[in-house]
Amino acid sequence: MAFYAGVAALLQVNAAAAANAGAGAASPSETDVVIELGVGGSTAPKYEGSMDQRFSPYPIVSLDYLSIPGLFSFGSIDPQRGGFSVGPSFGYVGKRDSGDSDALEGLSDVDPTYQAGARLGYEWDHAEIYGAARYAFGGAHGVVGDLGANLVVRPLQALQVKAGPVASFASGEYMNDYFGVSPAESLGSGGRLDSYDPKGGFKTVGAAASARYEFRPTWFINADASWNRFVGDAKGSPIVKAGDENQYTVGVGFSKRFQLDLFR
Repeated sequence: MAFYAGVAALLQVNAAAAANAGAGAASPSETDVVIELGVGGSTAPKYEGSMDQRFSPYPIVSLDYLSIPGLFSFGSIDPQRGGFSVGPSFGYVGKRDSGDSDALEGLSDVDPTYQAGARLGYEWDHAEIYGAARYAFGGAHGVVGDLGANLVVRPLQALQVKAGPVASFASGEYMNDYFGVSPAESLGSGGRLDSYDPKGGFKTVGAAASARYEFRPTWFINADASWNRFVGDAKGSPIVKAGDENQYTVGVGFSKRFQLDLFR
């Protein structure tokens, strides 16, 4: 979960695009839905570019398999199936208040931002690649996304570890909402922050790692950590220069996987 403080939820649907979509194929078992629910907490920057951390709880909601008899089925009952996946991608960034930090004095507040889009990925036995693009609306607007690759290691049948590089990008409108400084805001900061009009492009590069352990059947401990460094126009923002160009997140959560028979 490479999100900032205030992230409320991550909902991800893993769907094997070529697996029975629209074919009406029967489910390999009587399971119609596989869903994972849980709760976690993370420490992350207060806002994009902040040098201060904040702890936030978050829910874990993951829909891994759905089969509607006679219509379609997608995803996998086996959480380690791998292969091609396609599904929605959602994100949330909490409100940035000028009172969050002295570095924001003079800037306008940015209301909560919601993100919705799609995620594509492919997983082999010991590696995966993925990409996501989302439209942002609410406090900030524009297009954001992520690209990454992971090595996948399973030292134990119940333990999976992933680690690899990751990069994020954003459109000019989104970059301006979070990293831009208008002439009025520059004046409001007493000249401490120069006027700045960033363009779109890559926003951060870094690395992320996660571990997932099934300590009891269908019960999981999930841990993740990431480091991201601002690049391009985001790095040149006076907001980032007044804060920290290096951003760190650490999270841990507990979840349970449910297999449900809804349509039989």
